[in-house]
Parts: sequence; structure tokens; C-alpha cells
Amino acid sequence: MNELIKYQITDDLLGDASSIIESAQKAAFRTVNAALVMRNWLLGKRIHDEELKGADRAEYGMEIVEKLSESLTAKYGKGFNKRTVYKFQQFYKYFPEIVRSVTAQSDDNENVPSTTAQLLTWTHYEKLLQVNDKEARDWYAKEAYEQSWSVRTLQRNIGTQYYYRILKSQDKAGVEDEMKQLTSQYQNKLEFIKNPVIAEFLGMQENTSLYESDLEQCIIDNLQRFLMELGKGYAFVARQQHIHTEKEDYYIDLVFYNYILKCFVLIDLKTEKITHQDVGQMDMYIRMYDDLKKTSDDNPTLGIVLCSETDDDIARYSILHENEQLFASKYKLYLPTEEELRAEIETQKEFYYMQKKEVGRKTLCHSL
Repeated sequence: MNELIKYQITDDLLGDASSIIESAQKAAFRTVNAALVMRNWLLGKRIHDEELKGADRAEYGMEIVEKLSESLTAKYGKGFNKRTVYKFQQFYKYFPEIVRSVTAQSDDNENVPSTTAQLLTWTHYEKLLQVNDKEARDWYAKEAYEQSWSVRTLQRNIGTQYYYRILKSQDKAGVEDEMKQLTSQYQNKLEFIKNPVIAEFLGMQENTSLYESDLEQCIIDNLQRFLMELGKGYAFVARQQHIHTEKEDYYIDLVFYNYILKCFVLIDLKTEKITHQDVGQMDMYIRMYDDLKKTSDDNPTLGIVLCSETDDDIARYSILHENEQLFASKYKLYLPTEEELRAEIETQKEFYYMQKKEVGRKTLCHSL
């Protein structure tokens, strides 16, 4: 382990301490990630081997995936929905050399499969599963490892057809330089600390404070209390609820269920002026919630997008288009008005800044 954790003595004590901490974090992450990748590959191989038993039935593989998904979810909880379990099988087929050898395990022989030395994160491999062209997929995997691409950099390069562009270009260095410049903002060296897949694999609760600024956290804290105190049927469901898609990880700030309206209410807070993209993202949340969470007895999910930066466009309500009349005539009776939301946010902003000033004043007094 000492070889994995960087130790040096320079004139910068803080820099040396940071180097120890960050290299230890990376070492721990590599160990956990290797176990996660191996687990998913072996699950994929086991599903594939089972699928071969019913090779004469085209639908047999999907039946296996569906039944296994239900059983694993019942036993282990999150992380084993049908789409994810199917990815395990696809992972094994696309990357058959990830694990060099698999020895049958028994009571007398507990050999552990050995992995290749160069592993990306499971989240990287999820992105690579989108690439059907084997040559392109292998090239992206090689470049991602050698160039230490973050997941977001890899996703962007796949989405912009970087492999095909650099293959055809007469100025390969120019294309590469442009890519590095455009993806520099994505190259967070501690990106893995926030990785929700790793937290889920370890059975840990995600630290939601990682995804909120102090001001956002203050506003969300009080919005949660504010809605619960309205007395209009709100029950708290979740905070910073994780939604994982093929390309991104999203976090819904607050989720409630209104038992009078019989629907979920999703709330997302923005620190800048609301854009059409923000409303579109909320519509995606709504559709996903209606697909994954809503039962036949529930009404369509509602979404509220809030803005803490400007007085204009402070709130926008979003609902599926075919239910606009229902929304206008009934739902507004149980939702806070835009004026109520604006007033509550402004109150909490003022309270937050007052607290900051008070803390600053006390710090100054102590220093004197």
C-alpha cells in the first residue's frame, strides 16, 4: 500500500499533506473500482452462460435478465434494475478480455479471477457500451486510460464522434488540441469521490452536501419545511434523489408526494436564471418518474423549477402537456403560488446573508 500512496518532503507542508490524502483516496478508489468491474463482468459472464442453455429461443436471454433483475433487487436493493443487469451481459460480450482467466470455484479451490492491469471505472465502461463499432470502442477505451479522461470527457468525445473526426483529419494535432481545450473543465482529478455508482456498490448513503452550495442547502432546508407546513397534503419522499441515465447522473433537489392530489411533486432549485434547458430537464424527470414510480392509481407527476438568483421567472411549473387543463383547474389549489415561493426564497436568502455577516463579525472580533 505504501507504494500506492505518495510521500514526499518539500518546503510546502500543505502540498505534501494534500498529496498523501489524494493519493490514498485514489488508491482506495482503484481497489474498490477493480472489485466493481470484476463483479459486473462475472455477472455478465454468468448470465451469458445461462443464456446459452436456451440458444434456440431468441427471447430466452431477456427472460433471464428480467427474472434475475427482480430477484437481485428484492435481495440487494438498488443497482440491479433490468437495464443495468442487461449492461452486465453486454459488458462481458464487448470486453471479454477484462478478466484473463476464470477458474471454477469450489470448497477446495477458491481461486480468484485475475484482472488486467489497466482498468477504467465502471462508469467509463457504461459509456463505452454505447459504441457499437468495436474498433472505435477499443480506441476510446485505450485513449481514456492513457490520457486519464474523465467520464464526462469520454462521453463528450463519443458524442462528438471524436474518433472518426481525428481518423479523417489532416490536422490530427489540431483536432486533439481543440478537444483538450473544450474538455479541460471536465478533468476533475477528484471526480471519483462523488461517484454515485461506487457509493451504491459499497451500500453507502450518498453525501448530498457534495452536490449543494451553502446557499442552496439553506434554501432547500427551508423549502422542505415550508411545504410540509402548508398543510396541503405533502409527504416528504427524498432529497437530492439520484437519477442515472445512459449519459448523465442527475439529482432532484426535493421530492414530495401529495396524498390529496395523489401525485409526486418534484422541485429543482437553480442558482442562475431559469433556462429552457432547465424546464426541459424537469420534463425529463417527470417522464422518468411517471415511468418508474407512478402507479396506476397516481395522477401525473408535477415539477417545479425554482430560481434563487433573480426576481423574474422565480418559478416555473411543469407537467405533461396532455394534462394542462387538469393542472390549471385543480392542482394550483394545493401548490404554493409563485408569490409564496418567491417570498420564501427571498426570506431565506436574507437570513442566510445575515448569518454570514454575523459569523464574519464574530471572527473579526476574535482576531482583534
